[in-house]
Amino acid sequence: MNLHEYQGKEILASFGVAIQKGIVAQSAEEAVSAAKALTEETGTGWHVIKAQIHAGGRGKGGGVKLAKNLDEVSSLADQIIGMQLVTPQTPPEGKPVHQVLVCEDVYYPGESETSEFYISVLLNRATGRNMIMYSTEGGMDIETVAEETPHLIFTEEIDPAVGMMPFQARKVAFNLGLSGQAFKEMTKFITALYTAYVNSDSSLFEINPVLKTSDNKILAVDAKVSIDDNALFRHKDYLALRDIREENPIEVEAGEVGLNYVDLDGNVGCMVNGAGLAMATMDLIKQAGGDPANFLDVGGTADAARVETAFRLILKDPNVKAILVNIFGGIVRCDRVAQGIVDAYKNLGDAINVPIIVRLQGTNADIAKELIDSSGLNVLSATAFQEAADKVQEAIG
Repeated sequence: MNLHEYQGKEILASFGVAIQKGIVAQSAEEAVSAAKALTEETGTGWHVIKAQIHAGGRGKGGGVKLAKNLDEVSSLADQIIGMQLVTPQTPPEGKPVHQVLVCEDVYYPGESETSEFYISVLLNRATGRNMIMYSTEGGMDIETVAEETPHLIFTEEIDPAVGMMPFQARKVAFNLGLSGQAFKEMTKFITALYTAYVNSDSSLFEINPVLKTSDNKILAVDAKVSIDDNALFRHKDYLALRDIREENPIEVEAGEVGLNYVDLDGNVGCMVNGAGLAMATMDLIKQAGGDPANFLDVGGTADAARVETAFRLILKDPNVKAILVNIFGGIVRCDRVAQGIVDAYKNLGDAINVPIIVRLQGTNADIAKELIDSSGLNVLSATAFQEAADKVQEAIG
């Protein structure tokens, strides 16, 4: 589950991670009130207005602005709230902005220069260990840094048996070129950040930038936080932070009825039972010259109601040119699935305007094929993987 910046910062702060202070606002009037409150608390005269959407690159799209007085706070907040913000991480049409985060200005003058760093905590899937990835090139896209200056990216893996050791936090601070008070502040920051990552059951922390201020404080100026969905039962308070306005509406609808659905950019809809078979089916579609339009696992109880719901979800995608149903009848009987397909097809009527290829293997597969073939509907049955691939290729031209 992805969080907004302000929500991620709240979680970080609860574990002692130093953050750039801010207050979320839903309107220009609330933004001005937030700016006044921040001025009283921190003494800041300037404020940063940040669009709150689940996407990076907000500054490049015009979603992050500096306000030098309260009039600019009002006008910039009014300009950003309601805009359709387009960034490299949004759909082509962008995302609507419903709220902004009014932040204190932390780039104030002082005795030393400010510095920006990139720091993230995530799982290294190759080793099965958490790792800290960091770079002196904060404020830039980490993909660009990796491509152009890979030697400036460092990693520190954490042994799960002992957790993060003090020498590892010091190593991070040293590799970032820090010394004196800034070095001490960074070691505290890294230690608290890793503690927050583990105890919040997150799958990703990405702080870009982490700022060394002119008076040697270390602050999280941004926060991209993703919580592991499988751990949300331990964090009911985090579950309340979910903003479904930021999620794909078809995926939200699928989740409400217990279907595992992920929207993709292809032209062939998939309806499969089991994640492994679903992945193999997506490979099959690629080999047939198509592209999967979705990942959809209907589970082991693919009855008529679930099949009909799955068809409705797939058909909401205007790019779908064909649907491949690939079911292995282990727990569920193939003839029951076949009857569900026939019933769903009849119930949906004219809503189904693309060819459907059905491959059913397993318990009562022969009965299922007979049901499909004798239905009189525009449904093509297949038994082998290659036969299904050929029919997909024929359907999409």
